[in-house]
Amino acid sequence: MQDFIQLGRIGAIRQLYEDCKFKPFGQKGFTASSHDRIIHASRLLLEGIDFDLVYFPLKHLGYKSVVYVTGELFASSATPESLELKLGISAKLDFARVRELWQGVIAAAEEFGYKSLSLDLQPSRNGLAISVAADGRCPASVSRNAPKSASKDLLCISGALGAAYLGLRLLEKGKSDFEAGKAPASGKGSALESNRMLVAAYLKPELPAGLPKLLKDSGITPSASCFVDRGLADAMLRLQRDTGLGAKVYADRIPFEGNSFAVGKELDIDPVSAAMNGGDDCRVLLAVPIAQYEKFRHDFQAFDIIGHLAQPDAGAVLVTPDGLEHPVSAPDWIQQTNL
Repeated sequence: MQDFIQLGRIGAIRQLYEDCKFKPFGQKGFTASSHDRIIHASRLLLEGIDFDLVYFPLKHLGYKSVVYVTGELFASSATPESLELKLGISAKLDFARVRELWQGVIAAAEEFGYKSLSLDLQPSRNGLAISVAADGRCPASVSRNAPKSASKDLLCISGALGAAYLGLRLLEKGKSDFEAGKAPASGKGSALESNRMLVAAYLKPELPAGLPKLLKDSGITPSASCFVDRGLADAMLRLQRDTGLGAKVYADRIPFEGNSFAVGKELDIDPVSAAMNGGDDCRVLLAVPIAQYEKFRHDFQAFDIIGHLAQPDAGAVLVTPDGLEHPVSAPDWIQQTNL
């Protein structure tokens, strides 16, 4: 089996690009016309903080790394164009394992329609580090600065919330049980197998395919939007900051995966709290003009309406089924790590 010492940095990069449509060492970026805006997104992922290789398949990790930045583009109605990946590789990862990660990156890059993909490799003493950046284009006419008249626009989410956090907690519990010497259950009766949808929500999140094109073809221009990857509360506060408006979300409107409440009870986690502050759901939140409600419901049936923008003095609040309004807050980012 070849290793990095035999291949060298350049040789390893060349071999990783074999049998895929992308070319190594090509020109980075792309040329945008005067009618386009360039949208940039980037993310740094650190082993032990953002992921644990004990239970995270490398191919899924590569795919998810691309989802993080692509979701930011989608939230801006930007069509993906160029993708850049830099890997800090520790001594415990041989070339074969890095290839697994790269296969996930390639799968995501092809699925989301990137035109170019660049890669660089360097050594790391502190575990695997993944730096990923993406650029996309959207029409210059598309604006995300909501006017005051947008204060009743509907907040629509692209999928279930809280599932990824519950899936992560199931994986962490399985790891703890294993380290404590408890024999893990296997097969259909195991907790991980019976809650595959929750685990998959964390390990391999999905984005609404072709969202920028669907919005363009439908003629729907959201008045505001954001990518939900650090919990719904964080997304609501960002909408409040960016629009100058308030935001109301109704707890009984939040979509959940089927097993969320049973698993939440088992783990002593409130699924609503997981949705608000858990993170890693990788959803797109759109504020859709209320005048386009009927068109949106017809063309975007996978989205759920969970609330609406509001007047500035309303703030960002979660409305309970009995009508009480609770101001939302996002936990400090340090508290969200896997340490």
